[in-house]
Amino acid sequence: MGNASEINVVEDESSIECGKQKSEENLKKGEAKELEDEELSVERMFENKEASSWRKQLSVRAFAVGFLLSLLFSCIVMKLNLTTGIIPSLNISAALLGFFFVKIWTKLMAKFGMLTHPFTRQENTVIQTCVTASSGIAFSGGFGSYLLAMSERVAKQSEDSRDGLDYKNISLGWMIIFLAAVSFLGLFCVAPLSKVMIINFKLTYPSATATANLINSFHTPQGVKLAKKQVRELGKFFSYTFLWGFFQWFFQTEDDCGFSSFPTFGLKALENRFYFDFSTTYVGVGMICPRIINVSLLVGGIISWGIMWPLIETRKGSWYSADLPSSSLQGLQGYKVFIGIAMILGDGIYFSFKLLFLAVARYAAKLREKNANMQIPVSQHSSPSTTFKSYDERCRTQFFLKYQVPTWFAIGGYIIIASITTAALPHILHQLKWYFLFGTLTRIFHQLKWYYITVLYIFGPSLAFCNAFGCGLTDWSLASAYGKLAIFAIGAWAGASHGGILVSLAACGVMMNIVTTASDLMQDFKTGYLTMSSPRSMFVSQAIGTAMGCVISPCVFWIFYKAIPDLGLPTSNYPAPYATIYYNIAKLGVEGPSALPYYCMKLCYVFFAAAILINLIRDVLGKKRSWFIPLPTAMAIPFYLGAYFTIDMCVGSLLLYIWQKINKAKADAFGPAVASGLICGEAMWAFPSSVLALAGVKPPICMKFLSRKTNSKVDNFLRS
Repeated sequence: MGNASEINVVEDESSIECGKQKSEENLKKGEAKELEDEELSVERMFENKEASSWRKQLSVRAFAVGFLLSLLFSCIVMKLNLTTGIIPSLNISAALLGFFFVKIWTKLMAKFGMLTHPFTRQENTVIQTCVTASSGIAFSGGFGSYLLAMSERVAKQSEDSRDGLDYKNISLGWMIIFLAAVSFLGLFCVAPLSKVMIINFKLTYPSATATANLINSFHTPQGVKLAKKQVRELGKFFSYTFLWGFFQWFFQTEDDCGFSSFPTFGLKALENRFYFDFSTTYVGVGMICPRIINVSLLVGGIISWGIMWPLIETRKGSWYSADLPSSSLQGLQGYKVFIGIAMILGDGIYFSFKLLFLAVARYAAKLREKNANMQIPVSQHSSPSTTFKSYDERCRTQFFLKYQVPTWFAIGGYIIIASITTAALPHILHQLKWYFLFGTLTRIFHQLKWYYITVLYIFGPSLAFCNAFGCGLTDWSLASAYGKLAIFAIGAWAGASHGGILVSLAACGVMMNIVTTASDLMQDFKTGYLTMSSPRSMFVSQAIGTAMGCVISPCVFWIFYKAIPDLGLPTSNYPAPYATIYYNIAKLGVEGPSALPYYCMKLCYVFFAAAILINLIRDVLGKKRSWFIPLPTAMAIPFYLGAYFTIDMCVGSLLLYIWQKINKAKADAFGPAVASGLICGEAMWAFPSSVLALAGVKPPICMKFLSRKTNSKVDNFLRS
């Protein structure tokens, strides 16, 4: 970039030096500090390994391994997306498995004398970027939220009348086209800001930093040994959990059969969704997620299914009609869905304003710092900046700035892609002769007018910046909050008579993909900065991974969708809770709250305010004293689903806590690998089980649990 219009509050690019070239003042003021940092320097360990150019970092073997891992991680994310919607960061797992597979590749090539160049940390970073970009589409593609919410299956749960339902059944072809149209814009809108966020503001991006540190350690002699042990642990637990998933399959002919419906705390607790369902996936997720997330989930489950829903159910006939089906949103189901939505919206709005405030405050502080440093030098060797930069920082900054993505390329790419998709989606698709494949998409985009898309593209870069900035500060993406904002804005604009529900859900998809891809790319830039990987190779890897995800994720989802007839229903093992939530958010934005049950809206106001108040209390107390205050969004998730998966996650958190008490060093070193094995094994079993379902192969046994009274009736019936 290097534009005069850009903010530069650190120093001019020409003053950045690596190795022997240092200014006289830095030698005087920083000599002692540098000598102290020499022993801690990461780049000193790689001093004899020159970083390759950005084109050489993009190797064929890196993308071949990236493709294989994308298949694996897309299955994992898809299962999590369609069950509870809680998806932990899988960057570290991707980096670890990428290292393992390429090491096998290089050993085989070396044996046959075909190894042309060694495996580098930059190549490892490219693999991790490609995999996370591809599997990220499984989340931002909306297969468990806005995309599935368009289907008839979800609409029928949310509407009492079966006439005139506002839905469009999804198909594989148009999912791929839609994602290809909206998934690349986020890459271009924040690429010009990489220097500002990474170099000037020095945003931490905790997950990206942790991944970079792990990749750096892998490529040291000690790190190679540790990585081999970690991979061995991951493989061991992967095998165990895959076989455990296979074993459980034999006992699950129906959804309410098998270990997933085991009455751990009794049949009454099972009825209220309190049980341990033997899911190693969520035990592993619990080991990765922060303890406060797991506790917040459990607290939300207790408040809702342990207290609120039983109390509201006693008001049947008063607060809502006793004749309504259990799925009706004018009954108890309405309280479950909309109170949870109120908490999620309150949390999202609070964090949006908080991050906007932090961004403005950080920007103002940097400007004050710049103005304070712009003074007349008192000697010929004086420098406006007195900030000492370590050897690592000088080397990384020089390399990062050398291979930046050109500003003209990023801005031009955004304008071109935005122009093409704005013109193409409403007009070109209906001209396609393959109407049998794209007919549904055509009808949706006849309603999604070009001016709706234009407004989204105008505001998209600003919201993408906010999300990327907030992610750098807190490691928390607010993509879903910005998606909901698009639902309300475009839905109210379109109105119910012009397909407002479907239009707003499609608008949500456009916005979510822009802001998610933008924050993912900035995290990859941070990882690349810390591993001396070129921003250009990160950009290309992210683009290739996104292209892979636009095909892989819809195909994986389509297998699930066809293999599981009740996918998306509350009684299913794959309830896709966010699909129902997103449909009803769209309905609320278009039609207003008039159809909600009695007192529901008042309770929504209370919980909306409670979410904001809880966040205020957390911020006032500070990080050290707010560890016992739950997180509102995490509390809201079990309101609709129940507490069963929260118990699994708390078990995982408890196991990790005990392990850390026994041997903290070993737990910290191998905990992520064990958790990844627990997640990957059972999640991968979901793929062959779906194939078996498509082939018509059903489990042979249904294991159910009955009360003593019911069991006696069954025995008497069988004897008669």
